[in-house]
Amino acid sequence: MKTVVIGMSGGVDSTVSALLLKEQGYNVIGLYMLNWEEENAQGVCSAESDFSDVQRVCSALDIPYYSVNFSKQYYDRVFSYFLDEYRRGRTPNPDVLCNREIKFGPFSAYAKKLGADYVATGHYCGIEHGGRTRLLKAKDAGKDQTYFLNQVRESQLENVLFPLANLEKSEVRSIAEKHSLYNAKKKDSTGICFIGERNFRNFLKNYLPAQSGRIITLDGETVGEHIGLMYYTIGQRRGLDLGGKQGEDGRWFVVKKDLEHNVLYVSHGDESPLYSSSCTVSNMNWIGYTPERSFECSAKFRYRQGEQKVKVTLSESGATVEFAEKQRAVTEGQYAVFYDEEACLGGGVIDKVIY
Repeated sequence: MKTVVIGMSGGVDSTVSALLLKEQGYNVIGLYMLNWEEENAQGVCSAESDFSDVQRVCSALDIPYYSVNFSKQYYDRVFSYFLDEYRRGRTPNPDVLCNREIKFGPFSAYAKKLGADYVATGHYCGIEHGGRTRLLKAKDAGKDQTYFLNQVRESQLENVLFPLANLEKSEVRSIAEKHSLYNAKKKDSTGICFIGERNFRNFLKNYLPAQSGRIITLDGETVGEHIGLMYYTIGQRRGLDLGGKQGEDGRWFVVKKDLEHNVLYVSHGDESPLYSSSCTVSNMNWIGYTPERSFECSAKFRYRQGEQKVKVTLSESGATVEFAEKQRAVTEGQYAVFYDEEACLGGGVIDKVIY
């Protein structure tokens, strides 16, 4: 009997994944990762509640479970990068890095110590093992998480299983209810990976000192004051505190950040400054795919975006990605993730947006 160690979060997705693996005849072991040790604004450590849920559902499934603390690795490998990117005036996505550096890094190594033949998670995506390992989209397009796995190395995916590949979220909850699982209706987790939901501005103030500065239009008119460039992202509409200056021509939104002069640039009504024609990308990672120097595919520049046609040209430092149609609010520090029909080819970090 093959052994599968599955990452258990206390949520319904990982719980149903464990159930399905057990029904398929695997020897299933649950492993809970503690990656952040801090109370939230209400003085509650969500990790304690989550691990309690893990204990409860693993007992119901009659599978053994363990807990492992990766807080130091998370801080060193993920959170430090997260802070560095904000210092540079960029908008990082720590969830992407967490998958490569924690869930399919130290977690997998620890799972092998527990005797794992395979590692599994509750991600909504598919995988194809063969000559090369391919990362595939999930059946549930609305929950597909291949975007967040674009930096996981192909070698890290060789012995990985994704039990939810062919299930809709509604089907997952239905399975949980059918088996009377305690967390069948538990809400999905949101917020920063492992840090969770909290007031983001207050949280960031604990690590990075904010420096206020001017908010200026592209015509050079000063219209307000920002509370620190790190709190704003390209295309942002809310939280600018320019409500009294709205007028009849639409809303204000962020179009540029000048880190050197500590200036936040905004536009009013006219969204054309947000549209770019291409971008440069670094830290390229390919999964089950060997690219030619130049090729066409589709891409996403943020998680909740539809795929866009692009042309990718590789260079020594990364790649240039040309858009078939201009794209709105492509943001430095986020990821360009590439697709070919059902397969996620990989991706890279957006370094420079070209207008």
